[in-house]
Amino acid sequence: MKARAARCWFSGRLGRRGPFLVFMGVGKVCWGISMIVEPPRTDGLQLLTHAAPLHCWATVWILFGLATFASAWLRFTRDAWGFVAASVPPTLWAFAYGWAGLMDGYGRGLWIFIWYMTSHCGVIWCASRVPPEAGSPDLPGPVVEGRPG
Repeated sequence: MKARAARCWFSGRLGRRGPFLVFMGVGKVCWGISMIVEPPRTDGLQLLTHAAPLHCWATVWILFGLATFASAWLRFTRDAWGFVAASVPPTLWAFAYGWAGLMDGYGRGLWIFIWYMTSHCGVIWCASRVPPEAGSPDLPGPVVEGRPG
């Protein structure tokens, strides 16, 4: 009974796009923590690591992941900030790899650029275009006798 109540509470609060933002936010936080716990190789990330150490960029993933997660509970259109927050870290990574592929001779960087732009940014941007469900609290109700429903 408690599980059912929790599902109803979450589904009523998150709307149609909220679950996507929850999962994206959790994923980004986990990715950032993993870079702190066990730092990856920095091949292709010289553009970023020249500006700040990798643990600082890991913090960017964590903070933007938390912002993405928190946006899941905002109303339709206001949750757009969650999609922006979800896009920032992978876009930074994509362009760092693309730069390394074009300027630093890291041939794999161009393929990683395409991968980030399609499987991360493209998916986020497509999900941001999902409209709310008909009859959701994010949409105005039917007009009855000249009054909003």
